[in-house]
Amino acid sequence: AVSAIGRCAVKLERAAERCIGVLLELIQTKVNYVVQESVIVIKDIFRRYPNRYESIIATLCDNLDTLDEPQAKASMIWIIGEYAERIDNADELLDTFLETFEEEDPAVQLRLLTATVKCFLKNPEDTQDMVQRVLDLATEESDNPDLRDRGFIYWRLLSTDPEAAKLVVLGDKPVMEDDTYKLEPHLLNVLIGQIATLSSIYHKPPEAFVVRARGAVPDLSGAIDEEDEEEEEEEYEDENDVAAAGGAGGGVDLLDMGGMGISEEPKAAAATGGLGDVFGGGDSYEPKAVMTQVCTADKSGGINIMGGFRQVQNTIKLELAFENVGSAVPLSSLAIQLNKNAFGLSPVKQQIVLNPPLAQGSSGSATVDLAVTPAMLAPVPDGQPASPQIQIAIKNLGTGNVFYFAAVFALEAMFGADGALERTAFIEQWKSIEDRKELFGTLSDLPPASVNIEQVIAKFAANHVFFIARRPVPNAEGQEVVYFSMKTVSGMEFLCELTFKAGVNAAELCVKTQNVSYGPLAKAAIESLLRN
Repeated sequence: AVSAIGRCAVKLERAAERCIGVLLELIQTKVNYVVQESVIVIKDIFRRYPNRYESIIATLCDNLDTLDEPQAKASMIWIIGEYAERIDNADELLDTFLETFEEEDPAVQLRLLTATVKCFLKNPEDTQDMVQRVLDLATEESDNPDLRDRGFIYWRLLSTDPEAAKLVVLGDKPVMEDDTYKLEPHLLNVLIGQIATLSSIYHKPPEAFVVRARGAVPDLSGAIDEEDEEEEEEEYEDENDVAAAGGAGGGVDLLDMGGMGISEEPKAAAATGGLGDVFGGGDSYEPKAVMTQVCTADKSGGINIMGGFRQVQNTIKLELAFENVGSAVPLSSLAIQLNKNAFGLSPVKQQIVLNPPLAQGSSGSATVDLAVTPAMLAPVPDGQPASPQIQIAIKNLGTGNVFYFAAVFALEAMFGADGALERTAFIEQWKSIEDRKELFGTLSDLPPASVNIEQVIAKFAANHVFFIARRPVPNAEGQEVVYFSMKTVSGMEFLCELTFKAGVNAAELCVKTQNVSYGPLAKAAIESLLRN
């Protein structure tokens, strides 16, 4: 509890004074362990707010006799050394600790050595014998290498250049900061996936410090042409596809949601061509949507809703699964609407009819075709990444219940069938994109199929990520680079470079695009295709 009070003071400046008052009241109880924990947290408060609450030092000094835990002793010694000029008998207080120097915990010894040197630098006339004594104890009597080394450093500084010693020992210290939310959530998620790599040490993503020849133009002169192969019957599940729920009601005034209606007839969210362009006429491959719970029964009148996005035959679809767990009224008719989003997506039809109706205890599914509608496009602010979230509203026309939620859209569901580039066009486009518009990543622990280049090419083609060329890396045995292009149905183009090494379940990824706000989503799409 005392520690929690201290953390509140460090994190919340407006609460610091009140916390200090509570800690002083606790010290007055004279309860041993309470006093000791209070001293520890007050030391941190002093570090967080220098020269603000030092008036309570006298109270702390009156309780020296109650300190017997190493951490509490070390904290009190730090306070005495740091504010020796404000404590009349600072040398006497430190001297009481020196009497048991050899029996103290190493942390207390180190703190006592530094505090004594501080006291000497602030008041050399009265503390010369004391500093000589502690230096002798640290360098001659101790077998602790840390203590001995620090003692020799202080001895050399004091004997050769006292002014330099003051700069080193009494120099300004950085203010203690609360780092609870120092890392952005996105970066934190990246670092969690990079545990056991240098990223977890540097607190930076791999692309921030991995040396790479940036701006290099891909050498496709030695690239190997790949023959189109027979289509593989392969299920693809995307862990980032999270979708939303459906609705019914043909031309109903959905939810009275001004600004969310479709003011023009949407065009189909598809490009010309199909998977047959790649596999010689086979359109049978259909990536599966990963069904994730997007709305719980307590928020939707007794209906659990699962959802996921996918693309089937060049049409973006929102797959929905409903389970009636608590509604006495059978679920039969729904209406759905999407708010303006970074992709301009909206339902082709707002009505969903479940036939047969879902009585309580039963479940069913529905599919909502989505289209790209310019009127539904939410502009992305300059310099900001596009948000993958799509806000969705659903109305149960049987009960009148309305519920809202946000689903995460995966960009791979939006790649069109016209994204293939000629090699010369690919090279020219690669050259034209500035280095600062490149995104890099290292993908580790990939499944075996995702480091087999032929299988990767086949899977990517089925998802409208088109193979351009492949070539071995010069002077790097077993390494090969593969290039791809993709284009969304809304016209955004992306270039991709993947580097594989034989026998290693990992890949280096580079994505280039002029659409910098959507670059991170394209990079995430490639990662998702490789991991699933």
